[in-house]
Amino acid sequence: MSSLKPGTVEELYVDQEVPYGFFLTNDEEDRVLLHHSEITDEIQEGDTVKVFLYHDKDVRLTSTMRIPKVQVGAYGWAEVVDKREDLGVFVNIGLPKDILVSADDLPKFLSLWPEPGDQLFLSLNRDKQDRLYGKLATENIIEQVSRRASREMLNAKVQGRVYRLLKVGTFFLSEQGYRCFVHENERKQEPRLGELVEGRVIDVKDDGNLNASFLPLKQEKMQDDAEVILSYLEQRNGAIPFWDKSQPDEIKERFNMSKASFKRAIGKLMKENKVYQEEGWTYLKK
Repeated sequence: MSSLKPGTVEELYVDQEVPYGFFLTNDEEDRVLLHHSEITDEIQEGDTVKVFLYHDKDVRLTSTMRIPKVQVGAYGWAEVVDKREDLGVFVNIGLPKDILVSADDLPKFLSLWPEPGDQLFLSLNRDKQDRLYGKLATENIIEQVSRRASREMLNAKVQGRVYRLLKVGTFFLSEQGYRCFVHENERKQEPRLGELVEGRVIDVKDDGNLNASFLPLKQEKMQDDAEVILSYLEQRNGAIPFWDKSQPDEIKERFNMSKASFKRAIGKLMKENKVYQEEGWTYLKK
């Protein structure tokens, strides 16, 4: 049995040149091909080279001098390049062959699966046949790689990638390396795993982790809500069967906002002399 395993970095001896590359070997005389397309520096027989080992499309152990950050025991970000409902998603870690992240490690709902272009924080593992697959970082790993935030981060905007989804909220790791949590009440919808998100810091915890919100500030939200109402008025020729005494569930269904938010937005538009109300209707002023 070969002592060389895929997913690892090895220093090997250049043993023999062949038309399509070089054969490399170790002290135990295991041999592996380094194809010409995977050579980054000039080499010759007798040299020692550092290579990353992986299986090619024909499941043959091969090597590359392009060392990826993501390895067995080493974590990094990898971009999602394809999605298969029956298998999972495939990520690019810099190899000619993409790596599978199993559906078993992905969210239950397909709508929350990563899309091409999203990024996952992961390492590599080997199955019983020594085939490589991607393994998502656990919370314990995230805690090890994240950094502590100071109180100066309060109210700051943070951007990062979602790495964990729970019913109670969303976890993402910011570009600065901060671990951030967004409670379900602080978001309009649940983002995908691996999606790039931006939040506003609403609390800095004693352990240096951040609580964030995907919702805008109240004054910003009022402006957004007012624009939604104006847009609907224009679509309905300047008249809608809603006013500040409409039922909360009707407002929520039509505008996706609370009654309090609706009333604040209507009040803003009335103060700006853009709308008026009569007998259960709101009208756009000409």
